Amino acid sequence: MYLIGIDLGGTEIKGGLFKEDGEVLAKQRIKTPVSEGFEGVCQAIYRLVQLLVNAGGIEEKNIKAVGVGIPGVCDGEGMVYSAVNLYWTNVPFGKRLRAITGLEIFVENDATMGAIGESAVGSMKGVKNSVLITLGTGVGGGIIIDHLPYSGSHGLGSELGHMIVGENYYDCNCGSNGCLETFASATALVNYTKKLLQEGQHESILCTKCQEDLDKLEAKDVFDAAKEGDQLAQKAVQRLVKYLAIGVANINNILDPDVIALGGGLSKAGDYLLNLLNNEVEKYIFFKSEKMKCRLAIAELMNDAGIIGAAMLAEKRIQISS
Repeated sequence: MYLIGIDLGGTEIKGGLFKEDGEVLAKQRIKTPVSEGFEGVCQAIYRLVQLLVNAGGIEEKNIKAVGVGIPGVCDGEGMVYSAVNLYWTNVPFGKRLRAITGLEIFVENDATMGAIGESAVGSMKGVKNSVLITLGTGVGGGIIIDHLPYSGSHGLGSELGHMIVGENYYDCNCGSNGCLETFASATALVNYTKKLLQEGQHESILCTKCQEDLDKLEAKDVFDAAKEGDQLAQKAVQRLVKYLAIGVANINNILDPDVIALGGGLSKAGDYLLNLLNNEVEKYIFFKSEKMKCRLAIAELMNDAGIIGAAMLAEKRIQISS
């Protein structure tokens, strides 16, 4: 029997086919058809399942369970209360996927799935309490307490991207202003960089990198330019780091974890981002007389954290329900 782990993001859907011992047999990814709405995304996930089955050379009937990480808030049955970057509110995601696929489906927040994976075999392995912050299209959070995933009494916990860290020039998709997600996501970095470029505050090599078409600008371009000494890019990155540091300090002050790991696309900036963050976060921690005891790290599983965690959660849920 086999397990499938799915990581549903606002930009793409990633999937992995695993043996029960954790060995990966196949990985696939497709674009997330957000414009096609709830039904279109559900159908796309089933197409991804079929791609994985074909790539792994197995029969669909031998899939034991599918775990799906979603960028939002859901309950144990897979009812998604809110997924702002997919524009979903109160949709029966788990129920619909079960109907389409005929498979056992288990749904959880995507960053929680990533945290499960990182806690088991990645950057958070071996510690009791840890937090994963995913920096991608949005900002997600996965919390591990006493080696177990934590999502609160009503499934609403660990929404770290929606903690308020300041006042911003635009509102979050959730309707609030000042969410960490609007300061420290890849989307936020690109938006602010475009703002600076449009205001003409500084000359920048980014104009050349994106060939004067700002719609081509990506977060990686901004980090690359900052590393090359581009002042506008450095200003944009430093703003992101400032507010991310406030978020990290809040998490540290409230939870006092052993490790806070950074995942998602922005974490590919690696030590460059980590060094900036380590320097900045010291300004905001409670015990300023001492270095922060919590270790900051870059997530090790990168794009595979979510699919590994999703497959592991599906396996565990199947065992519980058997």
